[in-house]
Amino acid sequence: MAISRSLRRTNPITVILASLLAFGFLYFIFSSPSSTAAPPIRKGKHNSPATNPLSPPTAPFQKQSSSGGRPKPPPVVHYPLNNVTTSANPEANLETILILTPLARFYQEYWDNLLRLSYPHHLISLGFIIPKNKEGNAATSALQEAVQRTQTGSKASRFASVTILRQDFEVPTAQDETTRHKLENQKVRRAAMSRARNSLLFTTMGPFTAWVLWMDSDIVETPSTLIQDLASHDKPIIVPNCMQRYLNEEGQPDIRPYDFNTWQDSAAALELAKSMGPDEIIVEGYAELATYRTLMSKIADPDPKRDPRRILQVDGVGGTALMVKAEVHRDGAMFPPFPFYHLIETEGFAKMARRLGWSCWGLPNYFVYHYNE
Repeated sequence: MAISRSLRRTNPITVILASLLAFGFLYFIFSSPSSTAAPPIRKGKHNSPATNPLSPPTAPFQKQSSSGGRPKPPPVVHYPLNNVTTSANPEANLETILILTPLARFYQEYWDNLLRLSYPHHLISLGFIIPKNKEGNAATSALQEAVQRTQTGSKASRFASVTILRQDFEVPTAQDETTRHKLENQKVRRAAMSRARNSLLFTTMGPFTAWVLWMDSDIVETPSTLIQDLASHDKPIIVPNCMQRYLNEEGQPDIRPYDFNTWQDSAAALELAKSMGPDEIIVEGYAELATYRTLMSKIADPDPKRDPRRILQVDGVGGTALMVKAEVHRDGAMFPPFPFYHLIETEGFAKMARRLGWSCWGLPNYFVYHYNE
């Protein structure tokens, strides 16, 4: 077959260059440089650094260099949430933990206990929310010093990321133990605590977060395997028993219950709720509100040989130390700052989670310890 005169005159190099140009044009059209998949979690590593300041805070941001003098556009990142696991063996599955702490005062014992946690620190992100007052300013300074020492220290002790928030609302009551535990202060105090918890949660939880561990800033002693121990039960919501060390009347070291917010409901409490107005709440630990609930703190076994894996289903939970599968929060379970079925804050959270189909569990013989003021 005869070849056209124009094709015979075409230089082969021109044909090759034209083909490469066409290929490059097609590649540009059918690939999207601004849409990327989330980086996989690599064995022994935390999530890759965030590529943009708008990325979740649980993936630490590292500033990227611009190309050709123009800043790179924000990426569109796809996060397959079905790939986020929450299992009984989170360390083996490289599951990321977000430890959240509302912090009014900084206790060095709290930070030291945090550093002793044996779960790999590169899989742990920390989040704090601090009131914007004089006491909060002191707490912020002390916390930042502790963070600086840790994050510039040995790599094994460094956490994946640290986020510090300052509250955008006033603290309604004084923070000393006597004032904040008065019955008349409970509704306004715990409503403010709910707002702080929600602000902290909604700001810090990222798409890679598998578990959220709520831990108060005055929890100063836990087993180093706290995360592994709680996760090993593979429950959506689980809470240990919060105790307090003290010297008894004989001057001997002893322990006593501290947190009364983890309980199994009673017929008396349900009847009491029916008699209340829509804005009234039930709180535990006060003689004026006799609920006759089964308080987990009251059924703890003080025997050193107790079974720490004993578990029971509960209706309310405390927040001194509280382990939650992240999918529970993603489903919408938060801390109501308003009466929710006459419950508020962590107990309201438990009720909301149960309404969403999740169950709550307590470990009466697994102890964590509150600071003794």
